[in-house]
Amino acid sequence: MKICFLCYRGNMYCGGQGIYLYHLSRELCRMGHEVDVMVGPPYPHIDHGIRVHRLESLNLYDRLFDGRKTFLPPGDPMRIFTPLNLYELAGASLGMFPEMVTFSIRAYMKIRQLLPHHRFDIIHDNQTLAYGVLLMKALGIPIVATIHHPLPIDTKADLSQARGVRERIRRILFYPPFMQGIVARRLDRVITDSMSSTSSVGSIFRVSADKMKMVYPGVDASIFRRLDGGEREKGSLIMVGRTDDRKKGIRYLLRALRLLKGEGVDIKLTIVDEVSPDFSLAPALIKEYGLEDMVAFTGRITTEELVRQYSAAQIAVIPSVYEGFGLPAAEAMACEVPVIATRAGALPEVVKEGETGILVPPQDPHALAGAIKRLLGDEPLCRRMGVAGRKRVERCFSWEQAARQILGVYEEVLCHRALRGALDNDDIAQGGKPAGNPVHKGEKGCRKPPR
Repeated sequence: MKICFLCYRGNMYCGGQGIYLYHLSRELCRMGHEVDVMVGPPYPHIDHGIRVHRLESLNLYDRLFDGRKTFLPPGDPMRIFTPLNLYELAGASLGMFPEMVTFSIRAYMKIRQLLPHHRFDIIHDNQTLAYGVLLMKALGIPIVATIHHPLPIDTKADLSQARGVRERIRRILFYPPFMQGIVARRLDRVITDSMSSTSSVGSIFRVSADKMKMVYPGVDASIFRRLDGGEREKGSLIMVGRTDDRKKGIRYLLRALRLLKGEGVDIKLTIVDEVSPDFSLAPALIKEYGLEDMVAFTGRITTEELVRQYSAAQIAVIPSVYEGFGLPAAEAMACEVPVIATRAGALPEVVKEGETGILVPPQDPHALAGAIKRLLGDEPLCRRMGVAGRKRVERCFSWEQAARQILGVYEEVLCHRALRGALDNDDIAQGGKPAGNPVHKGEKGCRKPPR
């Protein structure tokens, strides 16, 4: 099968979408399928054997709002003067994030360019859900999309933590409010990461249940494992995630640390995130709460270093307001680290309450502080939860298993399309009248006309 993946920011350091892209494309390639990946910058490292098409992006939003002196792209500044690039400039200047739209249109043009000598069997969009994806439908190629979570959830989380009217307006303008729902309802199939994200996509984007398939992402348990000979650092916590993302709940974790500091609890929190003290939420809160001596940032690190950080931590904390799945929770469990997480989104599907970790209400610093204090004082419980977490990951969350289930979605979509074409041809042969015999269900859920 010839598969084309779309991901507007495919680097693993940009978040879970890049991790999903890397592992799923690798597994499908290993299974013998021909895989192409179309990505925008920052460009990812993709496994050998996969064709990568690096699409242009001016990345103007970042250039306009990170303090640079000019918004003009490096190299040839005159390339700003094209319709698509001028649209990107206008959108970014208004505080919008036009990158999803511009990437999708560039991907459409690239696929159309390849069509004469390379036709894909299926296109798999990784959360872009922009109008250019609908243009691809006109090319006659089936399209499925993975929706990790609906973006209106991001807007809601941002607004709930915004300070002042100006910041609220910026958060409302940032994402196109209706685009992703319009696109999602018109795709051949939607893949979700969890039962929670299935419910969210259904209620927010109004995608029908029969159009969705839930497939849990995986964790590479051969990489994410507890390192031999390493001792857990007493009082050490780890949080992995982009702290400027209001969904990740860093505000509530830092408030919990302030409570524990007031009680004299000795704690060291390591945050795996790349931040700039001048433009980031977390450093400002750390200074405001007086936690400089308790919190450290790693910056950008390799996967190997991340495993070392997990192996050194006594507890992993996931204070999120919402998670479509929660990869850091599963990674920590694979490294035999007990997890404290909120009951937000899909986290209760990943973390088994009382078995692999402790679940607390979201946005509740007191509950977080209490759970941290409890686990720090009970090492036997930490060890039992760590062992149980590893077993749960091995049993429930593997990329090979995810790839096989997603391949089944592809086959179902292709089978349905082939059948629809056969029935249309049959109608034409009968003068436009529908076939008289009913359609029966064939093998593997493929609907076939009776013999």
